[in-house]
Amino acid sequence: MLNWALLFLIVALVAAVLGFGGIAGTAMSIAKIIFVVALALFAITAVVHLIRGRA
Repeated sequence: MLNWALLFLIVALVAAVLGFGGIAGTAMSIAKIIFVVALALFAITAVVHLIRGRA
């Protein structure tokens, strides 16, 4: 999932350099959303791992 966020970030940066403002803004928004979702999933799995402990 983090790969998708990085991909959209790269697309946004390239679009911004080439002057496509709308595409760059949209790609950056998508990258932010995917990053936040990945961060939330990481936090949830870390908490669950701490609660359950080792098998």
